[in-house]
Amino acid sequence: MATPSPTRPRRLLPLSLGLFQGALLLFFALFVTYDKPSAQAEDASLVAIQLYGIFPLFQDIQVMLVVGLGLLLTFLPHYGLSALTHNFLLLNFSTQWALVLQGLLHHFRHGQVHLDLHNLLTAEFAAVTVLISVGAVLGRTSPCQLLVVAACEVPVYLASEWAIVSRLGVLDVGGTITIHVFSCYFGLGVSKALFGAVQQPVHPKETPTHRSDLMSLVGTLILWVFWPSFVAVLCQPGDAQHRAILNTFLAMSAGAVTTVVASSLLESDGKLSPGHLQNGSLAGGVAIGAVADMTMPPVAALALGSLSAVVCVLGFRFLTPLLVRKLALRDQCGIHNLHGLPGILGAVASTVAVLVAPKDTSGQALWQALGLVVAIGGSLLAGLLTGVALWLPCLARPPERLCFDDSLYFKIQDQKTRI
Repeated sequence: MATPSPTRPRRLLPLSLGLFQGALLLFFALFVTYDKPSAQAEDASLVAIQLYGIFPLFQDIQVMLVVGLGLLLTFLPHYGLSALTHNFLLLNFSTQWALVLQGLLHHFRHGQVHLDLHNLLTAEFAAVTVLISVGAVLGRTSPCQLLVVAACEVPVYLASEWAIVSRLGVLDVGGTITIHVFSCYFGLGVSKALFGAVQQPVHPKETPTHRSDLMSLVGTLILWVFWPSFVAVLCQPGDAQHRAILNTFLAMSAGAVTTVVASSLLESDGKLSPGHLQNGSLAGGVAIGAVADMTMPPVAALALGSLSAVVCVLGFRFLTPLLVRKLALRDQCGIHNLHGLPGILGAVASTVAVLVAPKDTSGQALWQALGLVVAIGGSLLAGLLTGVALWLPCLARPPERLCFDDSLYFKIQDQKTRI
């Protein structure tokens, strides 16, 4: 017997997506164009060199977001198909939405939006914030609710990134503050407003299995391999980009080793937690982004990677249960431990790195700290407001008994419905 739809508006998702894509087609037809190719041979050669330099990094980021992050979310055993599909859908929806908003806000010249690969990259970074944020509410929200989160978060992120980087002058080449910290507290704000202060028991379908943990760990490995490209892609080509790649690799390598150490020591039997490995191994990449292109000794990157992994593992072991007990705060994917805590650590590291620089940079250190405050405060407030909007009945929030189940949204041909 087929699983009934949880609410009345079954067609809301295809209708809203269809209208959105139709509106974008009209906008692109009227206003979006590519930059004209240069007629000068020297300029054309320079453009080709820049393209060949950035496009491999762009491809790496695509693999990270579509495959790596998608598989990382498959730790829920009955929700893997939904996690992969919703991740893919939100990436495309949010990127196109960000391109439109970027065009309206920054790139509208002579009645036209000029599109290039740099615009596309920055739009995808806006989409990344959505993919991270929805991890806090994964499995208990409908696709329509997730699209509302994306529609609200992208413009707030663009405004936040402009305020932090362009106005305050915060140094954050890898998005530690503007992406990871922002998206974490936006997602936690959404979760708190949506689920309220009632602590609910563990759902029988949200406990990972051996197979789902294995798939999720494969996602971690893919993210780990390509993470240096994510950090370095927008760095200045040359020494800065070279340093960013090296520092990111060192931080993530130290983080991976330290995760095994910390996870084993925290368990009385010395066994490893798959959840710790899936997240702690990536924490170094989150923390290093704010200082990746700065001139610092290699040992600093190693130390930051190790410390961020310890913070992440301790967060899963102690802080998450505490937040559940004291605040009834739901964080399904542990985004606070992977993105929030290492992100704050990276922001503090950037402040220290600026302070110990040879020249007087105390003013810049103050801006680094202020950027962190703006990212946390602005994203948390915006997330709370977005979470309130998700209470609208028309957004088809799934009932508790149908949460974490692919059969609610997909035709499952090879097995009986799990109800």
